[in-house]
Amino acid sequence: MNRIHRSIATALLLSSASWSYAQLEGSKPDATPVNHPVPAIQDTETPAQHDARMQWWREARFGMFIHWGLYSIPAGTWKGQRTTHIGEWIMNDLSIPVADYKAFAPQFNPTGFSAHDIVALARSAGMKYIVITAKHHDGFAMFDSKVDPFNIVAATPFKRDPLRELAEECKKQGVKLGFYYSQDQDWTAPGGSAYKTGSHVGPTFHWDKAQDGDFDTYLHTKSIPQIKELLTNYGDFPVVVWFDTPSKNMTPARAAEIVALLNQHPNLIWNNRLGGTYKGDTETPEQFIPPQGYPGRDWESCMTMNDTWGYKSFDTNFKSTETLLRNLIDIASKGGNYLLNIGPDSHGIVPAPEIERLQQVGQWLKVNGEAIYGTTSTIFDVPTGTFSTTEKGRGNQPKFIPTWNWRSTTKANKVYVEIFTWPNGSFHVDKMPRKVTSAYLLADKTHKPLKVTQNGSSLDIELPAKALDPIATVLVLNTSK
Repeated sequence: MNRIHRSIATALLLSSASWSYAQLEGSKPDATPVNHPVPAIQDTETPAQHDARMQWWREARFGMFIHWGLYSIPAGTWKGQRTTHIGEWIMNDLSIPVADYKAFAPQFNPTGFSAHDIVALARSAGMKYIVITAKHHDGFAMFDSKVDPFNIVAATPFKRDPLRELAEECKKQGVKLGFYYSQDQDWTAPGGSAYKTGSHVGPTFHWDKAQDGDFDTYLHTKSIPQIKELLTNYGDFPVVVWFDTPSKNMTPARAAEIVALLNQHPNLIWNNRLGGTYKGDTETPEQFIPPQGYPGRDWESCMTMNDTWGYKSFDTNFKSTETLLRNLIDIASKGGNYLLNIGPDSHGIVPAPEIERLQQVGQWLKVNGEAIYGTTSTIFDVPTGTFSTTEKGRGNQPKFIPTWNWRSTTKANKVYVEIFTWPNGSFHVDKMPRKVTSAYLLADKTHKPLKVTQNGSSLDIELPAKALDPIATVLVLNTSK
């Protein structure tokens, strides 16, 4: 970075707030307009252009996150010590020296990896897009990078580029592909950022002298050049770039250099974690579903199936299929997308419990998918839970406790009611904003009409004695406005 650029960066840094964990986890978006050093596409496009760019993503509703890298080799344990945190953070959490961590690379030979099988798994689960960790905070690139040799092709016996293989399979199987890239944190490149954990000391929070260096050198010799590789070397992909954990190092001026690259790909969708005051396209609540969603903003809840993102051999706390499906329906009812993670092991194999649950979710979607894909949020003004008067949740605010009776999604002339707790006799709402012309159960192949009673704004639909699905039975209301 030249002297003038450094001066701009310093001035902008002084006027901008640092990126907090609360923002990363999906706090209320700041609507304050920002004059960026380089305007992003979000700053210049019209609302109609924005809607057109986001259309496929909004219709998709369900995607697969893949956290996979060198951290799958220790699988949560190093020198007999188990990490109590997520698997992909093991280098930071256990203060593994750079040389020791890089020594995992010659052991990484994931011959069980099959791009075909993973894309097919996403399809069978009803997922419309995939986002994979091209480079996580450990600095190891899961692609053929000519920029830095610490990558899966140059540094391992595997010698293959999983991203290229996934791109080919996604094109064949009709699934969209996006790349996660840790643009700021890098624990093996000199000068890369590190978040404060444990006893690590500021201002860098490094734990090994091999990590020390100049952040601008890291940014210009590794981060930005690798982002350029990802944006240009994989044909039609990526359609999404998923940034993560920006620190105070990611000033507006530095982020602007990345935005200049992103702007060269006008259909690209990217999230709110670049930093430098750039809001991106999507809010990213992590491991939770916001009670009201984010009205006026596109958003995506990213969540794990157990308690870790990257593979951890002893984490068997897998959520039930019922929970995963409820999450998907709840998120769709609030106008969001669900990015659900898998964590392949060091052989490239997806854990069996994850495969099993994804296939079960897919079975439900084969029958009921029209109630999820291409829908918008509920038209009912009905609370989906209550705020606790005693328990505290995120940001020390009252904890939101969801209720699981039903949710609803919407299309132009249809309203879908996903019923979790089967009512006795009929489905009732006090206020129905539309005229209901007919009703049936989506899982009923005959679409047998159900009795509809609409008095003023109240609505009753007579239901059979038993639900058609033990997790969620979808009631379809044909409507006119």
